[in-house]
Amino acid sequence: MSVVHQLSPGWLLDHLSFINNINYQLHQHHEPCCGKNEPTSSVHFDSLQMDSLTSFGTSATFNAFDSATQPDNDDRGKCEISIQKYVFRSELFNVTKPYIISAVHNECQQRNEKEYPVDGVKEENCLSIIGKKRKRCVVFNQGELDAMEYHTKIRGLILDGSSELIQEGFKSGFLHPLSEKWDKCSEPVTLPLDTCNLSELCAMAKHLPSLNETELQALQLMEEDISVTEQDLFSRVVENNSSFTKMITLMGQKYLVPPKSSFLLSDISCMHPLLNCRKTYDVIVIDPPWQNKSVKRSNRYSYLSPLQIKQIPIPKLAAPNCLVITWVTNRQKHLRFVKEELYPSWSVDIVAEWHWVKITNSGEFVFPLDSPHKKPYEGLILGRVREKTIPLRNAGIKVLPIPDHKLIVSVPCTLHSHKPPLAEVLKDYVKPDGECLELFARNLQPGWTSWGNEVLKFQHLDYFVALESKS
Repeated sequence: MSVVHQLSPGWLLDHLSFINNINYQLHQHHEPCCGKNEPTSSVHFDSLQMDSLTSFGTSATFNAFDSATQPDNDDRGKCEISIQKYVFRSELFNVTKPYIISAVHNECQQRNEKEYPVDGVKEENCLSIIGKKRKRCVVFNQGELDAMEYHTKIRGLILDGSSELIQEGFKSGFLHPLSEKWDKCSEPVTLPLDTCNLSELCAMAKHLPSLNETELQALQLMEEDISVTEQDLFSRVVENNSSFTKMITLMGQKYLVPPKSSFLLSDISCMHPLLNCRKTYDVIVIDPPWQNKSVKRSNRYSYLSPLQIKQIPIPKLAAPNCLVITWVTNRQKHLRFVKEELYPSWSVDIVAEWHWVKITNSGEFVFPLDSPHKKPYEGLILGRVREKTIPLRNAGIKVLPIPDHKLIVSVPCTLHSHKPPLAEVLKDYVKPDGECLELFARNLQPGWTSWGNEVLKFQHLDYFVALESKS
């Protein structure tokens, strides 16, 4: 369970627990004697191998092996099966102290007393060449004024609601005073190297022969060995319908695919395989790569313009009364765009606005609440696709109305843009058998279809630790 506590303000989540409750068990086959004259074979992993993409062509192939693959009938009794369990690296959730230390926090608080004037002017102290302090007045731009006004409106909600959930976390022992885990603060976390750039791989795939006119079935990781061209990874939805984890190997890098999950690895120009499945979804979670100053300055992350985001084919993917949830940064420009342009263009009516509040393991905000720069919260805009005359799927099943102004409080992963899971939070507002889709996903989860040009990013084996295997 990812929900540690549920109170009237919202939910306190354990993101790490959610990941580790996924059945990341990999079945490995040891075949000590699979043929009379054949040597003993090595362990076979569930794998989907692609040796090279240096030259795209129909001659290159990769193979998919299922974890339940069995040898020939004559040798089945001689095949030993071991189970390898994986857990997510817990140190990636060791956020033991705020990203901004208390001294800076105090400075921000003092500065904020000067930065919220009625006339939209702030005072800044700076040092002149001869070392004397002088004051200058800087006029806020409209974006800053809008951000301050918005923060003023929701500040009490964030502070009071998160405090209630954090106190409950202390009572249950989920959160700990800083002194108890202070020794872990100084331990640096070494992140795995991104040796396989998935987004660049998707860009390369655009040069593959066009399959737009061909409707291919989903690639299922079945119980028998299959061979397909490398095009299939970029032109089909890949499904793991089994009850166990599969491992795929792409460009020499290994990724874990959880049970009952499916994904499409592509960029926004190659979404047609998802549409070709002719499946509609009851929940669609969207985490767009919003444009901001830091992203524009960096070459590490790509972003989409508002026009490109509007072109996402939500009307074709959404079932009647579909719940659409969009993650939004704290830029008011983006918030207004979602409310005033994006959702109306998709025929989506806004029903609620929630906030994700990021805290440390000791219950502090990761950034000062009143920081003029970065805030310890992000927004989610929830909406419903306007009802049509088409009968609703399972119309007899009633779901609760979605409440407004709820908080999702959790310790964030140190990996960039690894959002908390929403599956358990949304269960009361979605039909039990609802189809779920995440767009711009960077990880997979059971029961969901995930799409994006980095959809396997946080499934990389380096983010997991292998426990002792069992036979």
